[in-house]
Amino acid sequence: MIKPTNKRMFVQRTRVLKISLLAIFSAFLVEFVFGIISNSLGLITDSIHALLDSVVTLVLLLAARMAIKPPDEEHTYGHGKVESLGGLIGGIAIFLIAVFFIYESIQRLQSPPPSVLPGAFAMIGGLYTIGIDVFRIILLRRSIKKIGGNTLKADFYHAFMDLGSTLVAIGGIVFVTYGFYSGDFVAALILGVVLVILSIKLVYKTAQDLTDIISPDLVEKVRDIVINTEGVIGTESILMRRSGDTIFADVTISLRADTSFENAHEISSKVENNIKNKIPNAAITIHFEPDWKNVPLDAKIYDIAKKVEGVKEVHNVITHKTNGKTFANLHVMVDRAINLYSAHKISEIVEHKIQKNIPKIEHVTIHLEPFLTVPENFNIEDKETEIKIRDILEKYHEIKKLGRIVTLNFENILKIDIDCSFDKKLSIEKVHDLTSEIEHVIRSEIKNAVITIHPEPV
Repeated sequence: MIKPTNKRMFVQRTRVLKISLLAIFSAFLVEFVFGIISNSLGLITDSIHALLDSVVTLVLLLAARMAIKPPDEEHTYGHGKVESLGGLIGGIAIFLIAVFFIYESIQRLQSPPPSVLPGAFAMIGGLYTIGIDVFRIILLRRSIKKIGGNTLKADFYHAFMDLGSTLVAIGGIVFVTYGFYSGDFVAALILGVVLVILSIKLVYKTAQDLTDIISPDLVEKVRDIVINTEGVIGTESILMRRSGDTIFADVTISLRADTSFENAHEISSKVENNIKNKIPNAAITIHFEPDWKNVPLDAKIYDIAKKVEGVKEVHNVITHKTNGKTFANLHVMVDRAINLYSAHKISEIVEHKIQKNIPKIEHVTIHLEPFLTVPENFNIEDKETEIKIRDILEKYHEIKKLGRIVTLNFENILKIDIDCSFDKKLSIEKVHDLTSEIEHVIRSEIKNAVITIHPEPV
């Protein structure tokens, strides 16, 4: 859907191009008629240039209309290439007609002086076109400052080119007036050469556009923007092409392999915004790939284990080196309902994948744990179980103060949260051993319990 602001700018651009088209077409009519009447080849040549300029302006007008159309099934990148195709056709036409006028000029230079020489009519036609060219230049320059647009810029350059060619034609007429009878033909010859050069440049540029040429400096600019975006490690391929006013870019970035999907999306959005801030008319597609070079070994092991079918959760991943060899330990949680044989098979797959992807790991030790899904909502408090837990905890003299005990019952699951205080000088290892032992004792007494113990210092 076209935004109201863009649609308003589009309407303004087409209105300006319509005015420019009518103006330059009127110049063609005046120059052609007056050139025939006054027998001025220079003026006729310039009138054909004005006609071709009218065609180019018409193409730009059609391109402005078509370029705003959204992509469809047959034009997934939009319709911007219409402008380049129109420029190619116009350039070829200018070249052929310019060659004809060069030939005609050479033929007339070798012929006797014409009986009818350019005079006042030729001068009036030329002056009228100069007035039209100046009007278009002022109109287009003001419009470019207000609403911008490549189509307006292209027409602005054509207006300047038309002004230059008209001045050359008038120069030839002036030479004829002062007795240099070949001046008109020389002016036509000069115009023909200029048009050949301009048409070749136009054909070359539009042909390059149609082959998706892009400036290496622009690609390098995008690469610098991507590399300097926080979170990006590197960039792989950058594919760019231009279609009308829009520059399309497919950018592949490398991110740390342990980056979460949410953060990866956020970094990709930053890259896209940074490019658009420097290149406003760009349409960006970002692809991201994992890079393990600077990722801690523990994170890589976690990622490998988590992807194994049957693994519900992974935690306590630890790696250490002994005698130059690397060892890994991790806790893997599996469905609590499966038997030991099935659980062991899962652990073997985890071990195999870790050693395959990280050959330097000598041995992997896996601690299997049952995974229990905890419901989000517990509705029933279990006071009887709370009393039972307090009786168990009173046997531990290391607990200096017993705090809150919350027991919530949901179907066959019991969620137990315990706050208890220990001597602040106890090592964290000792506290961990005690809480693990307490959890084990409570689970032996209370089935299907999910226990969380929060230790605090006294």
